[in-house]
Amino acid sequence: MAAEERDDRERTVTVLVYSDDSTVRERVRLALGRRPAKDIPLLTWRECATGPAVVRTLDEGGVDLAVLDGEAVPMGGLGLCRQLKDEIFDCPPVLVLTGRPQDDWLAAWSRADAAVAHPLDPAALAATAARLLRARVGA
Repeated sequence: MAAEERDDRERTVTVLVYSDDSTVRERVRLALGRRPAKDIPLLTWRECATGPAVVRTLDEGGVDLAVLDGEAVPMGGLGLCRQLKDEIFDCPPVLVLTGRPQDDWLAAWSRADAAVAHPLDPAALAATAARLLRARVGA
């Protein structure tokens, strides 16, 4: 096997998923699977249940996409997204999960790179995540 092929297969991207609800985190992981599209490297996961944990994790670096639950409590993903965009140098793309499609204006206010509404459509979530990852990692 050529070294180039081996490098492609070993390459991974890291997705952070934030929600205070473990079932929402699980739905995101299941929707994206091992990879959201054929041209995207395998995913590795970082899960956070609190806003401060998200900030610490992104400060450490190495995250290629953050998926934030806008319905999380006590710190919603929309306000957290706005904070991250202000405070994190080279903030990765952020995909927010909104309560309903009409909340897209909140996603724009938060400076999110994309939004998908609850209830989560796995195909829409995977397509959106793949688009953001392609732009970030050049897949």
